Amino acid sequence: MTEKHHTAHHGKKKAEADKEWEPKIVGFLCNWCSYAGADLCGVSRFQYPTNIRLVRVMCSTRVSPHIVLEVFEAGADGILIGGCHLNDCHYMTGNYHTEKRVNLMKRLLREAGVDEGRLRLEWVSASEGEKFSKVVTEFTEEIQKLGPSKIHTDDMMKAKVAAADDASETFRLKALVGKEFNLLSKGNAYGDKLDPEKLSGIIDVATEEEFERALILELARIRPISVKQLGMVMEVPTDRILRHIVLLRQNSMIAMEHPEGFTPLYKTIEIGGEQ
Repeated sequence: MTEKHHTAHHGKKKAEADKEWEPKIVGFLCNWCSYAGADLCGVSRFQYPTNIRLVRVMCSTRVSPHIVLEVFEAGADGILIGGCHLNDCHYMTGNYHTEKRVNLMKRLLREAGVDEGRLRLEWVSASEGEKFSKVVTEFTEEIQKLGPSKIHTDDMMKAKVAAADDASETFRLKALVGKEFNLLSKGNAYGDKLDPEKLSGIIDVATEEEFERALILELARIRPISVKQLGMVMEVPTDRILRHIVLLRQNSMIAMEHPEGFTPLYKTIEIGGEQ
């Protein structure tokens, strides 16, 4: 087979594979509104793509960033979170907290190089069966345009999503996002409400820093690695990498391996195991 024919054959096979591909979508729906809306959609015989698999949760705020990132790691191409309309939550402010959490999830997806369009938040009431049908149809079409997720085929993206998952579980991000709604609506211990843009900026910086530290640990878990190598792989200035390393060493999370020549290498310290 000539090179020209081989290229044409390969292109044809790829086109056929893309045509056969169907997106895998997971939907997390609150028990009181969105799941009831999905039920009404079925009873009313509104049509929507069968690509979505639905999971019922008591409240949309039960869907943590950790759960979402784990589902992406497991192979989902898109995730839909559905909840009650704002001010209609059966748990008073649950969906306001959901909104803040989804913002964090999208920040982490951006850091990991994943298109944030793969995650969608929608408010669907129990009486909006037709809206549920339209949302699922529209979201499925958007995911089809984005194509298959590369998280389980691209090693670097896989490492970044794993790092985003670890970052989402840090005390710093949990505390900031957990208190974000109350800090904006009720204020701090002194009753002072924070400026939304200022607080958003604080969370942006915290997300970037926690993600970078988590990615350093993820990469240094695979093999001992130098500051220069980390900077090149992560596309982050080496002075910033070094500041992260200092902090991680202070917290006994990373250790220096035997130097390679004059260059120190770093290895993640596994809890309960050997360095």
